[in-house]
Amino acid sequence: MPTYYGLKLKLHPQVYEPAEDTFLLAENLAVKPGDRALDMGTGSGLIALLMAKKAEFVLGVDVNPIAVELARENAKINGIGNVEFIVSDLFENVEGEFDLVTFNAPYLPGEAKEPIDLALVGGEGGREVVDRFIGEVGDYLRAGGMVQLVQSSITGVEETLRLFKKFGFQARVAAKVHFFFEDIVLVNAKKV
Repeated sequence: MPTYYGLKLKLHPQVYEPAEDTFLLAENLAVKPGDRALDMGTGSGLIALLMAKKAEFVLGVDVNPIAVELARENAKINGIGNVEFIVSDLFENVEGEFDLVTFNAPYLPGEAKEPIDLALVGGEGGREVVDRFIGEVGDYLRAGGMVQLVQSSITGVEETLRLFKKFGFQARVAAKVHFFFEDIVLVNAKKV
């Protein structure tokens, strides 16, 4: 069983395996002690479990039911109890307000054919999921709350920053890492 950041993780072929984009987020998490945090698109649960080490409570959400089951198992394996996982298409089944919302967003253009594709494919143009998320996330953030969104330069970082601004956030690129033909970018957006 592989270990990431001190956590043992069971993996599944239909669930996104932690990779460079996950690690970029893991190494820049803005979670503070006492936070209520939401990890959108939780996958194996790694980010939610890392946040749970500091946060008061973490909700991990994924549209893929296989991912939700896997994340629950990974919480048990690591003995982490202040985290809950639910199936939800973005905020569909989410209630309450959070101090921090993280999202390693799907950003490839195309159509999801298998559960694993939901972690990668962000709609026909690649931005549909990100755009929906930015339009809705403000309703689930406490005043002064923070969003940390990971995306590829392929799907327009400037567009993401503009959209966050339109919905009342101050947003900036907080970190990035370069791969073959793209930058993986972490955008931090604060609700103002």
